[in-house]
Amino acid sequence: MADSQLFCVAEERSGHCAVVDGNFLYVWGGYVSIEDNEVYLPNDEIWTYDIDSGLWTMHLMEGELPTSMSGSCGACINGKLYVFGGYDDKGYSNRLYFVNLRARDGTYVWEKITSFEGQPPTPRDKLSCWVYEDRLIYFGGYGCRRHNELQDCFDVHDASWEEQIFWGWHNDVHVFDTKTQNWLQPEIKGGVPPQPRAAHTCAVLGNKGYIFGGRVLQTRMNDLHYLNLDTWTWSGRIPINGENPKHRSWHTLTAIADDTLFLFGGLSADNTPLSDGWIHNVITNCWKQLTHLPKTKPRLWHTACLGKENEVMVFGGSKDDLLSLDTGHCNDLLIFQTQPYSLLRSCLDCIGKNAIILESQISLLPPKLLQQVLKKITFWTAANHREEQRAQKEEKEKKCQWISSD
Repeated sequence: MADSQLFCVAEERSGHCAVVDGNFLYVWGGYVSIEDNEVYLPNDEIWTYDIDSGLWTMHLMEGELPTSMSGSCGACINGKLYVFGGYDDKGYSNRLYFVNLRARDGTYVWEKITSFEGQPPTPRDKLSCWVYEDRLIYFGGYGCRRHNELQDCFDVHDASWEEQIFWGWHNDVHVFDTKTQNWLQPEIKGGVPPQPRAAHTCAVLGNKGYIFGGRVLQTRMNDLHYLNLDTWTWSGRIPINGENPKHRSWHTLTAIADDTLFLFGGLSADNTPLSDGWIHNVITNCWKQLTHLPKTKPRLWHTACLGKENEVMVFGGSKDDLLSLDTGHCNDLLIFQTQPYSLLRSCLDCIGKNAIILESQISLLPPKLLQQVLKKITFWTAANHREEQRAQKEEKEKKCQWISSD
């Protein structure tokens, strides 16, 4: 198989869904810009990334396909990828689909959930989801409501008085129970809820669902809240000891330990793509900025998933301000190591990086360990190949810019 096929990568995209299940990262949906046009990625394709070997594979999907969308909310429960909401050429969606990622025959078949009780959220995109006790708990987002659906949980942005449709931001909470197939809107028992927002981010620690930042109207925020997912009480804005991250939207928040959150990227209040990373300790309520992250890799409207050894895997997104220059969509995978790797992992990486030097000795390894080593060799071969390809592409782009400036 040619290198171009063996070391293929999922297409550039933003506003997609990504989850980790077992040894694989799964990527679906999103959009990319082609000649100033927003083009949604194919709805019948799902990309898998083997965390051990570093190889991408595209799989065709079947069944009741969701429409091609961006801004959908993806989450994984018991090996099933659930996708809710999003935006397509016809507007906002409030449909819910799922696909079994662990099918024995290796096929990926979408199913639309139509037999349910209760009322789903109104159509929206750029919302967030907490996964807790086999339930999908959705918060916020930007979307539309009819006049008779207007409530305090909705901040109106625009309206079509003829059709009696209103667009704006939400701060309501909706729950889908994957066991009973029921929708419900829990009664919030207390606390001050966050103001309506979209393009925020969320994470779960224990029984608390955290949210950070996001946008409403022209305001981007840097506030941190949590919702107790047992008692349905809001914390109110959590007071922070020390420095705060910048106000932002289109960022990610990932739980990396029982008491720790990792914040990365986004778009700042002055429309600057961000590449900063922060660690938040929920016990001390302190943010700490990571100083070793590369400043040349800003990302917004990307995804972030936790790997097998607590590394944060950031895929896709844009390196440009999507609101003014929608051309910087990415398809590289950024890996942020949040704690020391195990001794086994460190040894496997060392062998994989130095496979040529150790070639005569690798075959002497026990069979089980040999398989792990071979995957790591593939991983580092693929990583080096992609880095060379990326460097060549950047060099070519620089030459084109130099020629055009002449």
